[in-house]
Amino acid sequence: MTSHCFWSATSPLPSSPLSNTHTKVEEKWRGYFPLKRKPLHLRLSNAGRARAALNADSKAIEIPRRWYNLIADLPVKPPPPLHPKTFEPIKPEDLSPLFPDELIKQEASSERFIDIPDEVIDVYKLWRPTPLIRAKRLEKLLDTPARIYYKYEGVSPAGSHKPNTAVPQVWYNAKEGVKNVVTETGAGQWGCALAFACSLFDLGCEVWQVRASFDQKPYRRLMMQTWGAKVHPSPSTVTGAGRDILQMDPSSPGSLGIAISEAVEVAAMNLDTKYCLGSVLNHVLLHQTVIGEECIKQMEAFGETPDLIIGCTGGGSNFAGLSFPFIREKLHGRINPVIRAVEPAACPSLTKGMYAYDYGDTAGLTPLMKMHTLGHDFIPDPIHAGGLRYHGMAPLISHVYEQGFMEAIAIPQIECFQGAIKFARSEGLIPAPEPTHAIAATIREALKCRETGEAKVILTALCGHGHFDLPAYEKYLQGNMVDLSFSEEKIQGSLANIPQVAA
Repeated sequence: MTSHCFWSATSPLPSSPLSNTHTKVEEKWRGYFPLKRKPLHLRLSNAGRARAALNADSKAIEIPRRWYNLIADLPVKPPPPLHPKTFEPIKPEDLSPLFPDELIKQEASSERFIDIPDEVIDVYKLWRPTPLIRAKRLEKLLDTPARIYYKYEGVSPAGSHKPNTAVPQVWYNAKEGVKNVVTETGAGQWGCALAFACSLFDLGCEVWQVRASFDQKPYRRLMMQTWGAKVHPSPSTVTGAGRDILQMDPSSPGSLGIAISEAVEVAAMNLDTKYCLGSVLNHVLLHQTVIGEECIKQMEAFGETPDLIIGCTGGGSNFAGLSFPFIREKLHGRINPVIRAVEPAACPSLTKGMYAYDYGDTAGLTPLMKMHTLGHDFIPDPIHAGGLRYHGMAPLISHVYEQGFMEAIAIPQIECFQGAIKFARSEGLIPAPEPTHAIAATIREALKCRETGEAKVILTALCGHGHFDLPAYEKYLQGNMVDLSFSEEKIQGSLANIPQVAA
């Protein structure tokens, strides 16, 4: 192992005659390639997924050719990340031990659009564009006048939205000659996405998975291993950061903050290794905007404009991917939807956290980012939505929230799984625990519409399927699930340890 410090030497340190069925399918599934003639049946893509068509006279919904950068349109620019030792704005060379040059440029970019490389689009074609589906059966079940649409990202090879950023991150690393990448993962969706991308571009992949999810979700670990990744439970004995945590608490359930510390430590110590992050950072949110860019066109094809946009938030990549292009349209006065983030009641960084500079990891190895945080050493209870167990929120989402362009609520996990069961038994898809928060908030709003008679158009994000989260459903169905919450004393203790940085 070659020693390589994270910080530079000069520094102190993501209608056929047959029936009307196919016409209804066409109306429901928007966003797939139109054929020259109306399809008589569903056809399979090279990824083995059913792709329906738009009507013959409709405009094709194409894969976006550019990522959208919300920073370019914000009237007030977000605060910069700071060096963890000097508290001065971070320099590109400080990040070079962790990230390839192109991703560092994207992280600090103020350009409105950034071209997507052709090689990345070629991989996106395996599953993009993803469908926008009207949840008519859920509407009927709820007896609501609201019209509910969901953007379904579970059709990707990894089963979630995460490959939207995993693929470009790995491609940029491979282009610069990097041999290995390391990362953390909570529920395993991000780890699976990165392992998948590394298998395409022949890079080594090592993943630290939060212990609570490592134990709850063995099949996600097996997915990563199938694609060639090496997977450790976090905290682990492999790194100094992990050993320190285990010494304090041998039964630690882990957290994303701890797993980030472990992955960053390994990246900083090896010259041929870089770090990849599945959420939080600007370039990750940038890559995810393919979701919202497609969705704008798909809503237009439906002849609809959303009144309310709802997404779950942990680090924020899926929420940003859907909402940022719509926020652009809102800033330019073309639409005026309410945009609502939904987080777990057990880890409520937006609704209960402090807006302050804090480390992105537990050990304090990362730059300081101004974000809504519960404190970098806050370890959430082991809720089943492992991907949302992060102490902070993406700095850009935090800034947008502070500027008043969105709102946030927190929902406990039993209500989320109640909503997931309603969704599964009406729409047929079993959601991952993370988007059940958005589903629960959507159901709340749809029931309000039933009371008021408002026919609101609600757009939500179903960022992944729950096929490997069935033990969580088993626990709920057997009546053994409990609502975990945070301790005010625990949060205050954690917030007391935030670095004292002048605003």
